[in-house]
Amino acid sequence: MELLKIQQIEKYYGSKSSLTKAIDDISFSVEKGEFVAIMGASGSGKTTLLNCISTIDRVTAGHIYLEGADVTLLKGRGLNKFRRDNLGFIFQDFNLLDTLTAYENIALALSIQKKSAKEIDAAVKTVSEQLGITDVLNKYPYQMSGGQKQRVASARAIVTGPKLVLADEPTGALDSKSAKLLLERFRYLNRECGTTIMMVTHDSFTASYASRIIFIKDGRIFSELSRGDDSRKQFFDKIIDVVTLLGGDMSDAL
Repeated sequence: MELLKIQQIEKYYGSKSSLTKAIDDISFSVEKGEFVAIMGASGSGKTTLLNCISTIDRVTAGHIYLEGADVTLLKGRGLNKFRRDNLGFIFQDFNLLDTLTAYENIALALSIQKKSAKEIDAAVKTVSEQLGITDVLNKYPYQMSGGQKQRVASARAIVTGPKLVLADEPTGALDSKSAKLLLERFRYLNRECGTTIMMVTHDSFTASYASRIIFIKDGRIFSELSRGDDSRKQFFDKIIDVVTLLGGDMSDAL
């Protein structure tokens, strides 16, 4: 079942005298329950693409549909409601509130949705077990490791049951052990809970946990890879082959 449809989107920055085309006629779709990674060198347009899908940025041309609804037409309160009800966000720098405990950070999104205390408690405990962070629920961000903070941020992103989770370089600030643990949790959420994830990353190892990868170069789709029945190691090797074809443009992906 198609969840997300990107139709011929373009994004320009700058003035008429100095235009930069960050996204150049990109089209693709994402099925419900997919785990898709977006890869590309710095300046390739991958983060701009994610920002447009997340409605943080607006497309210059084209359309973005979520379950058939054209999100490029939304404005004001309608746009805020769309983000709150349909999207979950995971950022590289966690974006946790320092004055709140892990439990309170996760519960905040549900409080905004005016859920009851009983509903909030049940949801927070469920997602905390899924992400392995029940032992840090009463801690503040300064008391947690980077990996724990990112898993708390991930719990906050999925606790409302969003249709689509958007992750921007989620392992970028983590050591290799914490990154692997987070990615294993992502894979669990995707496979066991049916969470649809779209993740931007520079890193081939991180991308190898996805089921499909879209490679972006100069604002356009360069190539796509689907994992199929490959093991993660086999998929990783194929990713490296594509990265090699891109040459120096993707040197920071290795």
